[in-house]
Amino acid sequence: MTKEEFKEARNALGYTQATLAELWGMGKQGGRSIRRWEAGEVPICPRACYCVKIMLKLSRKPPNV
Repeated sequence: MTKEEFKEARNALGYTQATLAELWGMGKQGGRSIRRWEAGEVPICPRACYCVKIMLKLSRKPPNV
């Protein structure tokens, strides 16, 4: 997942960097970590890529009728 894809996915889910970091329990500097991933300063954590993909998939799941 590229930095652009990660940012697009986060935005599609409706989370700011800070709220996603809080949701994931990343601590005080979590928002900074996400900012650095999206800026390309450091590689995106593979687990974060997996989690955001799962979150996107679940958010697009059709409702049970």
